[in-house]
Amino acid sequence: MTSLLLASASPARLETLRRAGIDPHVQVSGVDEDLVLAEAARRFGSLEVADAVLVLAQAKAQAVTARIEELGLPEDVLVLGCDSLLELDGEPWGKPTDAADAVSRWQRMRGRSGVLHTGHWLVDTRPGTEEGGQGTGATIGTTASTTVHFADLTDEEVRAYVATGEPLAVAGAFTVDGLGGPFVDRVDGDHHNVVGLSLPVLRSLLAEVGLTVPDLWRSTTPAP
Repeated sequence: MTSLLLASASPARLETLRRAGIDPHVQVSGVDEDLVLAEAARRFGSLEVADAVLVLAQAKAQAVTARIEELGLPEDVLVLGCDSLLELDGEPWGKPTDAADAVSRWQRMRGRSGVLHTGHWLVDTRPGTEEGGQGTGATIGTTASTTVHFADLTDEEVRAYVATGEPLAVAGAFTVDGLGGPFVDRVDGDHHNVVGLSLPVLRSLLAEVGLTVPDLWRSTTPAP
């Protein structure tokens, strides 16, 4: 049975997959994101934010793929790496460095719109067809981008939200599926992408390796 390995520590990504009927293996990649981006900039020049998240997603997926045998994971597995950044005024925003940084960001974000980019990279490690397996050996990816319109928070709301600690743990210093939900007026595009993993993108990537989302559903998931 084909299974999915999520190369991410994000609880939100894991929950998104579980709600879609998929129970993935989870393995944190441990890649040095600053080093990966610095190397990519050296090789390719300045990166757009949409390209930077794809580079990071690829690095995470490939780092975990290289350790599959060591980790004792099944060989019939697909590895999915993801990374998200918020783009505001052309700048990439990952997780805030501290509470003061989160407050400063929200003071710039409130009442405005930004674009949440999530890179997705899928590696098909299944045995190849020449050996009687179904694997394609594919290593493919794409970036999904969703426009996020932020509410015009008061200073008191900003301070209260940052004090919860939630903004410090997420790219862009906000969530749509947690305490930050009331502070996002609307999104234009896939809302799951803002959570950190676009299910439509996953479906498209799976199709490229000859699979469907139901192929990954847990056995207890009822047929539609």
